[in-house]
Amino acid sequence: MTFQPKSDFLKIMMERRFVADCTDYSRLDDALCDGIVPAYIGFDATASSLHVGSLMQIMMLRWLQKTGGKPITLMGGGTTKVGDPSFRSDERPLLSPDQIDQNIAGIKTAFSAYITYGDGPSDAVMVNNAEWLDKLNYLDFLRDIGRHFSVNRMLSFESVKSRIDREQSLSFLEFNYMILQAYDFLELHQRYGCMLQMGGSDQWGNIVNGIDLSRRIADAGVFGLTSPLLETSDGKKMGKTQDGAVWLNADMRSPYEFWQFWRNTTDADVGRFLKLYTELPLDECDRLAALQDAEINHAKIVLANEVTTLLHGAEAAAKAESTAREVFEKGGVGDDLPTVTLSAEDVGSGISVVQLIVKAGLVKSGKEAKRLIAENGARMDDVALSDAGQMIDAEALQTPIKLSAGKKRHALVQLAS
Repeated sequence: MTFQPKSDFLKIMMERRFVADCTDYSRLDDALCDGIVPAYIGFDATASSLHVGSLMQIMMLRWLQKTGGKPITLMGGGTTKVGDPSFRSDERPLLSPDQIDQNIAGIKTAFSAYITYGDGPSDAVMVNNAEWLDKLNYLDFLRDIGRHFSVNRMLSFESVKSRIDREQSLSFLEFNYMILQAYDFLELHQRYGCMLQMGGSDQWGNIVNGIDLSRRIADAGVFGLTSPLLETSDGKKMGKTQDGAVWLNADMRSPYEFWQFWRNTTDADVGRFLKLYTELPLDECDRLAALQDAEINHAKIVLANEVTTLLHGAEAAAKAESTAREVFEKGGVGDDLPTVTLSAEDVGSGISVVQLIVKAGLVKSGKEAKRLIAENGARMDDVALSDAGQMIDAEALQTPIKLSAGKKRHALVQLAS
């Protein structure tokens, strides 16, 4: 792209490869140079924590605030009741209002680590779209808002078209999602002067609809900016691992496990992850990414430390690195390994090593644990396990037992005192 931005925000977004597309680069750049631009990203409450797959959008909000913009984090208390159908093969499971509220409470935890909330001009605000969506009168909404949407145009958007082309059912409920998201943009513009919606490239159609609706009803000059949908170099979805999602909340993924996820980054991804998920200078990102052979491990440790520091703090990052060195370099246990504490009732007269591996969260089922043992991938206190029927009694658990799945996943299991 030949466009050369003048604003700090767009310059950073483009240099660090956050940008997939923009509705109007030049006019958005001018607006960013002229004053404070309020911008939002929406987060539906489908789980009680966001995971690493949302971290690129959170970093966009962080950079927006650091360059003088005003972040708006929109919680989808209303839209979660419908479910975003974008590029899905089936309908999302519907959650109760209580489940949604509980999920929103959990999701809020991570944001304060990245952006500052308050009453200042560039301080972030957190809003729940249930404030306006729950109060809508259906007939009034159809007459005042629905008339601005062309079904023909909505069917042409790739997120919908791909579902229909595959002959996969798209419910009327899901089809309404893009109208509700467009209405969110209009409401945020009218309430907070919001000028920009950001999101993943799968949201392009929804964002364009919101811009068009805001122009038609409020004569608003608003913009859209999307980030690429990120996969790792080996084609895996960002934020997913063998043992599940890499959650941002510490109670769902410990700081050590979070650190370890980034330490295990493949060589080919180190450079772009440094640019996207840390604030290190670009030349330092390039220098680290250029390291070869064993030296690339240093770059991975830097990446893990920087990303973990942003979310969990410098002390947690240092502790995670120390534990990793203890476990991998010295063959020790490490103070910060994920720890599962069992009661005497859990253990009873004895518990199988298969059950222990499952309870430690290293695999999801006993079948997986047995396969891991059969393939010589499981170890207890650094000794390979060969007998899936091996029993562990309460006396053995008086001292914490280290369980390992492969070379990179470890946990401690102990008996409650």
